[in-house]
Amino acid sequence: MSCLLLRLAAPLQSWGTSSRFTRRNTDRAPSRSGVLGLLAAATGRRRTDPLEELLELRIGVRIEQPGQLERDFQTARSLDGQTSMPLSYRFYLADAVFAVAVYGPDPLLETLTQALRAPAFPLFLGRRSCPPAGVLLHGVHDGDVAQVLADAPWLASKWVQKQHRAPTVTLDTVADCPATEARAELVRDEPISFDPRHRQYAWRSVLKTPVTIPNPMHRSPMPTAAQAGGGHDPMAFFEEPF
Repeated sequence: MSCLLLRLAAPLQSWGTSSRFTRRNTDRAPSRSGVLGLLAAATGRRRTDPLEELLELRIGVRIEQPGQLERDFQTARSLDGQTSMPLSYRFYLADAVFAVAVYGPDPLLETLTQALRAPAFPLFLGRRSCPPAGVLLHGVHDGDVAQVLADAPWLASKWVQKQHRAPTVTLDTVADCPATEARAELVRDEPISFDPRHRQYAWRSVLKTPVTIPNPMHRSPMPTAAQAGGGHDPMAFFEEPF
């Protein structure tokens, strides 16, 4: 058993687990159903196909950069223009980045890796209007979800890493956990069927945990002249041999 590490980044993402009717919210991190849906699309599964094999996978997410919440207000009319459709709101995460660890049997992870390199259907991050950007695959790693998310380098954008001045950064993780876990939270995010005629979701137990990792873009500040062992001497340059 190993972990497939993914980096989910895009101008817009949307991961709703409780959206209904005219208000489509987004969670602050990718949902299990959304990630499994992405993997199902890559392997060529249709919405009516069974998901048993994918449901064996354990999913964990680390929030690399949380992005910004955006609201899209939509209006629509019927084709003949005679009828106004209900007004709707859709929420997105703009400029967010997530590391996703997918834990499962090695043969299945190898199949998923090959499928993600040449997906059968277009991939999207929560909604069809949100295709992924950048490098999606970051290899297969030994260890479980918690270990891989604790060891993986920070995958935020370089400009975000440069803005973070500290040598380490603490990131939030959301991962599958047993229902008996004392700090577990329940969310209706376990897909049973993606069939649009009768989509079904069960309850999922998740555990939120912070992890602290190094900031690869951190640079120690240059020492002052006093810290370097002497005061500033404006004539020192002329004393150096040519």
